[in-house]
Amino acid sequence: MPPLPPLLGVRRALTDQSGDAPDAPGAFDHALDDEGLRTARAALAQGRRQAARSLLLHTGDDWDRRAHRLTVLAREPYAAAWAQEWAQAEPGSADAATLYALALVRRTLRGKEDPGDARAACDTAAALAPADPTPWLGLLLLARRLGTEGEVLGAFAEVRRRHPEHHHAHHLLIARLAERPPGGRPEAHEAFDVAERAAAEAPADSPLAVLPVVAHAERHRVLTAAGLAPAASGHWAGPRARAVLRACFDWWLEWEHDDHPRRLLDLNHLAFALSSAGRPAEAAPLFQRIGEHATAAPWSYAHPDPRAAFHAARARALGR
Repeated sequence: MPPLPPLLGVRRALTDQSGDAPDAPGAFDHALDDEGLRTARAALAQGRRQAARSLLLHTGDDWDRRAHRLTVLAREPYAAAWAQEWAQAEPGSADAATLYALALVRRTLRGKEDPGDARAACDTAAALAPADPTPWLGLLLLARRLGTEGEVLGAFAEVRRRHPEHHHAHHLLIARLAERPPGGRPEAHEAFDVAERAAAEAPADSPLAVLPVVAHAERHRVLTAAGLAPAASGHWAGPRARAVLRACFDWWLEWEHDDHPRRLLDLNHLAFALSSAGRPAEAAPLFQRIGEHATAAPWSYAHPDPRAAFHAARARALGR
């Protein structure tokens, strides 16, 4: 991928669910359909770390799955304390250090921790596991909200150097890019360019194929936060959006690797996009595949009650 453009004029927009929002009663289950993760999380909530230790050990260098599992475990209220105790018991454990780092990142994004401590913990974890992109994902999560342009691009580059197709990292970058004002016509936004370039350069079976849809959803978020109506402005009706939706839907129909840990997030984005574009018939099979595994993003981008938005869109698509 060529060097990315600078991120100038970044604005805060609606919450993009990148890790900073506190969980509320009835919140979406970030574990999605990962049963092993659910089990480990439940054990960790009871102060028992062996299940999490075993889960991470067997995750190995499946970097997208490792990032997914660690970021979900890090959301637990006492994850930082438990991970610190684990790290003290096993000083050389990269798993313990990385969980501790991501837990501090989570606490920092909620205003409960000093950013410097979280960055230092990420650095420690990165030193223990030089090939692992996950500690750098922690730094990218921090930079996405609190960092400079250089910190965002620098952390992303380090993640991508270790895993070029890193799913979560690409979503974070596109969310940040989407907050830049368009340089010209709205359909020419650089977030679309970067997403389409990343999708084109990824292997044919990579879920990054859906990244252009993610970029349009993130722009939907920004437009809504600015008080604009994406539907009224033709955000989903332009030729670029129509081409992206068609290409991504066709790709999904042919995709045979239905085991990616964050695939349900992509399916939610595609269902949201098709619903927003007034194409419920095409969204119907996506809702059937999603089942009850709705994700806060992108449904929170258009409505203060994302679960209600999901259920309303699903009802329209399935004729209920």
